[in-house]
Parts: sequence; structure tokens; C-alpha cells
Amino acid sequence: MVAVNACRGSIACWIVLSSLTFATPVVSGAEPAGVFRAGAAAIDISPRELPVKIAGSFFPRAEDTVQDPLHARCLVLDDGATRVAILTIDTCVIGRDLLDEAKRLAHQATGIPKNHMLMSATHTHSAPAVERVLGTGPNTAYRQWLPERIARAVEAAASNLAPAQIGWTVVQVPALTHCRRWIRRPDRIDVDPFGYATIRAMMHPGYQNPDYLGPAGPVDPDLSILSVRSPEGRPVALLANYSMHYVGAPPISSDYFGLFADRMAELVGDGVDEGDPPFVAIMSNGTSGDLHWMDYSQPKPDPPPTHITYADAIAHKVRDVCRTLEYHDRVPLAIRETTLTLRIRPITDEELAAARERVATFEGREPKTLPELYALAQVGLSEETPERELVLQALRVGELGIAAIPCEVFGLTGLQIKALSPLRPTFTIELANGYDGYIPPPAQHTLGGYTTWRTWSACLEVEAAPKITERVTALLEEVAGQSRRTLTDDDYPFGQYPRAVRASNPLAYWRFHEFDGPRAFDASGEGHDGTYEPGIAFYLEGPTADDGTDIHRVNRAPHFAGGRVKADIENLGDTYTVQMWFSNYLPVDVRPVTGYLFSRGPEGVDAAPGDHLAIGGTSVGQGRLLFYNGDDEQTTLVGETQIPTKRWNHVALVRVGRQVTVYLNGRPAAELTGLAKVTCPPAEAGQIFIGGRSDDFANFEGRIDEVALFDRPLPAGEIAAHYRAATGPELAAR
Repeated sequence: MVAVNACRGSIACWIVLSSLTFATPVVSGAEPAGVFRAGAAAIDISPRELPVKIAGSFFPRAEDTVQDPLHARCLVLDDGATRVAILTIDTCVIGRDLLDEAKRLAHQATGIPKNHMLMSATHTHSAPAVERVLGTGPNTAYRQWLPERIARAVEAAASNLAPAQIGWTVVQVPALTHCRRWIRRPDRIDVDPFGYATIRAMMHPGYQNPDYLGPAGPVDPDLSILSVRSPEGRPVALLANYSMHYVGAPPISSDYFGLFADRMAELVGDGVDEGDPPFVAIMSNGTSGDLHWMDYSQPKPDPPPTHITYADAIAHKVRDVCRTLEYHDRVPLAIRETTLTLRIRPITDEELAAARERVATFEGREPKTLPELYALAQVGLSEETPERELVLQALRVGELGIAAIPCEVFGLTGLQIKALSPLRPTFTIELANGYDGYIPPPAQHTLGGYTTWRTWSACLEVEAAPKITERVTALLEEVAGQSRRTLTDDDYPFGQYPRAVRASNPLAYWRFHEFDGPRAFDASGEGHDGTYEPGIAFYLEGPTADDGTDIHRVNRAPHFAGGRVKADIENLGDTYTVQMWFSNYLPVDVRPVTGYLFSRGPEGVDAAPGDHLAIGGTSVGQGRLLFYNGDDEQTTLVGETQIPTKRWNHVALVRVGRQVTVYLNGRPAAELTGLAKVTCPPAEAGQIFIGGRSDDFANFEGRIDEVALFDRPLPAGEIAAHYRAATGPELAAR
């Protein structure tokens, strides 16, 4: 028995409710003369034979009810020289072999080159499985039936080609997507399915879970919109892109992706005549590998959003933005495709033997536990080719860029592609032209967790993300005919703070806005680059002045989760200043010293001779700044102010011979001051550590940013001036 909502997604509803009422938008006439054409179509791909296995869970589940129909939705664009097809499929993931067959059939029917077709999965977790993911195998009959239906969507869209106008824009919607991968406390590290205590970061921590410190990656809040209409103003199609995993819907369902399309049709009005092709809205998935709608820093919402309410919220955002959209009579199209071969992460002989031994214990039945499931994956991967060939694409629509990647892409990677792309704006469609699993940025592998565990859906080499980013950026350069952007400090504003720091002539200035390691760039011009150690998450929001809402122009900072930044500074005497911004994420009652912010001394030497600035813990100075000069002398200077967690503070340490002074948040009075012997001669203290002590003890857990080192003592007034340059006089006076 099949239960189908009679109106949602039906062709009748598309025709009756299909018109975008965008209020008298501007039409640009700057493009060269020519006929720009577009066509769109949506083909039902709901399963005809039920029940079916549903994708997206660790273990198999079957469903026999269609809650709302699934579709393959296609937009075809033609500038007179180049024709491209952009298509989404309401499914969790879909492999390259199946899509290659669909492209072959579509090419036969339309003549559109196969490498001019961009096909992607929406990533609904409520649709029939067409690939093996986790513990669920594919529905063989449905999988065999699907390519022809996908090809039919391309054919129908191409048959609807007609003169058109096109426009695009981006609006930021930060309230509806958040990082779902959070960093665990160092004393709460969990065990992975292979029996090792490796989990420093994990998805879905739960709301305000005290075992977790904060998000492990940045968020891309861009809602990108490409809209097409006829020269007379009749809406033809709309392609949206948003980086959010899925909402969650009872199977069988397109989740919010399909309901967004339905809701847009309801919102656009009555501008489509009965004989016109129906308006088609499409929602593609952006870079949501570590993003989801839940904000785990807040209490659990009551009630939580449903896929219906979520789709409605996004649709209203799109409708409102499109009312002032600028349309173009004609824009150039360009598309490039390439392949990239990446290795499968290897497994040791010992680990493979253990996996085979475990698989032998449940031979003849499906796995029932995560250790069994992941053991089966190790054996299966060992029997496959050690490499995978990925299809990558870049598409240009006027000045708009689109990247296509066959993986579950993290928000950080998407932001990096946008930052480097020569086209403005640019967005990424993930799960495109195949499926090759999660690609965590390299630093995330050190933190462990589900998206890094070796299985069919997370098996590519550690350097996969940067290699893909490099190749995709090169493709964007090709379609744009321009070089990639070179990022400067202007891309990471922080009030007047960087200018004020540079005016004081620092010996080294690490701004810490890198996308990845190992190089920590010295912005002073003195060449004292540092090195990021493993155990650091990159590109999170740093201390940011209130200078706008553009998420792509904010100050960035790393989150220290066990790693440090090291730098060698020769000829630094016992008179110097170091200043930085920091935000502590670890409760101050967890360990004897909560965390070291700065350390100067020889690496790994017992008794830790040198200078060390920390936040105190249970042994001394709990929750307050403290200075320590090593285990031999044990001079400890403690501040007065309780440092709040998860709040940015500015600190400056000034040493002049035996005199040590620490200033907090630009205050003219010292937070702590006293005499402390120099326990390590400057000739032996050339190593600087940020986010940890020289002997790796009590490393910092939180964010540090804008670290500047000076070879002179900065007076309190100069330090305060730096602080005010970031915060403004009103905040500084509080």
C-alpha cells in the first residue's frame, strides 16, 4: 500500500501555484546581444515497489509509506554556445556509476555533453537506499530503475528551453544552521568502535552537554539563490543552495529539500498560464558535512522544527530576497570537469586481522553493533581498489561560480573555496556526480569521531580536503578566466587592532586566521612563522569588533584542543612583551592548572624552566591568571580577576629582568605584578609556545588569537591603546 499526499509535489499543484512575484526587479542590459534560454522540469522518482530499505541509519530499516513524493529536479541553461544541466535527486547519496548511466541516457536524448551535467543528491535520510552506506545496502530494483527517471528529468527540462532572464544573490541565514561536531573535554575522551580512546570531537553532542566544550568548525550561513524567469517576467525556475545536513522526516520523504520546492510554488503566486511549463524550485545541499540545524550551545528547542516548518522558513527567506533581484538578459556560461585520484586510508595488518576475527563471530547475519559494523567495513574496504577517482566540476553563470564535489564537505572547506574563488559569489554543491564519503579537513582527523572513522562513507586519505580544494579552485580559475583571490589582512578585519599592533613594531605577530596548518604566518614582516601542532581546530570566530554582519569578513581564530603553536625566536632577551586575546572553554575545576596560554623555554625539559602564563586551576589561582617560572624556583604570581569561560579577554605579559607584570583587558592597573627569577637563560629560551607549556603540561583548551611578541616592555598606556583599537572607547571603559 502506498500513501501519497495528494497535493504536495503534484504536477497540478505546480501549474496552479507557479509564479514568482518579484516586485519590478531591475534588468541589466550590459551583456552582449544573444538569446539566453532556460528550461526546467521535475520528474517523480518515488519507489513503485514497497517496502524499501531506507538510507541514512547505522542499521537497516524498511518503510512502505510515501509521505511526500521524491523528485529529480533539473534546470537546463543555454547561452547559445554552451548548454548545461543542473539536477538534484531526492536521495541520501548516489554513486558515480549510476549517475554516469543517467548522464549517458540523458546525452542520447538531448545532446548535452555528459561533462556538462551536474547531478547531485539532496541528502534526505528518508529515501530508499541506492548505495551501501553504513549498515544499509541498496535497493537493487529501485537502483536499476532510477537512471532512466533521472535522464527523463534532463530531457523534459531541455524540451522546455525558451528565452529567459537570470539573476542571483546571496543572503545570510545564520540562525538555521550550526556546527554539529563538537570538541570533548580532555578528561572525557570517548572510545571509538575499534576500541581506542580517540574521540576528542564528535557529532551531535546533545544540547548544552557539559562533556563538550564547543564547536570544532566554522559555519557557512550563506543561502545562495539563482533565479530564472521569462523575458515577460513569468517565473521559470529557482536553484537555491544552503549548507544544512537535513532536518529529519518520516520516511519516505524528500525532507525539507522537496518541501522547500513545494512551498516556493505556493508562495510565487499565479503568474503561470495553464499552457506554460510548471515553475520548478530546487534546493541543493551546500557544505554540510559537519553542519546541522541544531544549536547545541542553547537549550533544546520546544517544539523543535519539523521538515515542514523548516522548509517554510527557508522559502520565505528566498521569496523576500528575490523581490529585489537584478536580472540579466544574457550571461556567459562555462563548465569544466576533471578527475582526481585519491588514496583510501590504509589499515595495518594487525587491525585488519582483528576486524576479520570479529566478522567471523557474526558470519551469516547482519552486524548488530557499531564494532561489528565497522569491522565489516574494514574487511570490505581491504578487498576493494586502494584508490578512488573523483569527478570534480566548476560552473560559471555570469559572475556566479558553482563548485561540485562528490563528498560530504565540511563548512571550513566550503568557506575556503568561496574565499579563494575568482568569482563572486561562489557556492559548492556537495554529493555531486558520485559519492566518496566525508572529507574532514586534515586537522579534524586528529580529533577523531564519526566522520573520521574508516568505513565506506569516510575512507579517503587525510589530505583529501585540501587536494580537492586546490583542484576545484583551479577549475574555477579556468571557467572565470581569472586567477584566484589572494587573501590579505583586509579579509579578516578586527577594528583598528592590527594597525595599532603593527604601529608598535612587533618582533612577531601571529593573527591565526589560517584555514589549516602547519604554518602559522607571522604578519609582522620579520619572518618568524610558527608551526601548528596536531590538536587544533581552525577558522572559528575570533574576537570581532562590531563592524558588520558579513560572515566572510570576520576575524578568525583556532581552537586549541591539546595542540600548541611553536616558534623559534632567537636573541630575545629577558626584557619583552607578549600580548594576545584568549577565550577559555574548560571549566576551572577540572585540573590543577586550567591551561597555559604562553610559555617560553626549552621544549620537553624536566622542571619546565622558563616563563609560563596560565589560567589557574584546582591547585592555585583557580579561574585567575597566574605566572609561573618553573618547578625549580616555583615562583607563582596570581591575579585578582575571575576569568569567565567562553568570553574573549585581552592579556599582556611584560617582563623586565626580574620584574613581571600582567595587564588584563586594557586596564591601566596591573592584574598581577611581582619579582620572578629568570630560570632559563635567554640563549636557551628561544622557543615560544602558544596554547601550552614547554613540557606539554596542561595545554590550553579554548581559542587564542592575535598574538604579538615585542622585544621591549610595552607601557600600560600602549597596551590599553591596542585594546581600545579593537573594542572602541565605550566598551574599553566598562
